[in-house]
Amino acid sequence: MIDQLLNFFVVFLVVVEPVGVIPIFIALTPNATEAERRRMARKAILIAACILFIFSLVGGPFLDMMGITIDSFRIFGGVLLFLIALDMVFARSSGTRTSSSEEEEGRQRSDISVFPLAFPLIAGPGALATILLSFGPATHDPLLFIGLLCCVAVGLLLALLTLYMASPIMRVMGVTGANVLNRLFGVVLGALSVQYVIDGLRGSFPTLLPG
Repeated sequence: MIDQLLNFFVVFLVVVEPVGVIPIFIALTPNATEAERRRMARKAILIAACILFIFSLVGGPFLDMMGITIDSFRIFGGVLLFLIALDMVFARSSGTRTSSSEEEEGRQRSDISVFPLAFPLIAGPGALATILLSFGPATHDPLLFIGLLCCVAVGLLLALLTLYMASPIMRVMGVTGANVLNRLFGVVLGALSVQYVIDGLRGSFPTLLPG
């Protein structure tokens, strides 16, 4: 269970990508004071936590209702996370998180806490897929479910602290430093996403891909 929780925490933290959100956060709040930025960060993390918690509860039953196996979603989730990893490695703006039109709309807002900060930057498709992949099998294991929730809480707390320190971190690291760190995280996420696909294929075709 410890290995499973650690694996989930690493994937979740990399997908949320708090360091990668910093340049966007700063760019979308050029006229905001530090107090206003921190207020938006708190609100965004709270909303993202609600979204992720609700999805952790209803995601698994929804898949069952639709007749979608967890292995099928594991394959899709692995492919989705792999695309995010490619964007991170090549330091590109991920189309799985926000589009250029969405970022432009965000610049016109005085409060970006709900959109695009909470969703889709923090609780985006990658984070939701990661939640579903891990919480789906844990539905009937209360101890594992609580452990996963604790990992989400710690990850979001780290994201909040990162957003709180966005301005000084940006001054120290700059865009280049943030991109270098994201590239390293992208390599890790890419390897984990491939493992998700392999596990999904192995679960779907056990005779062709024995464990």
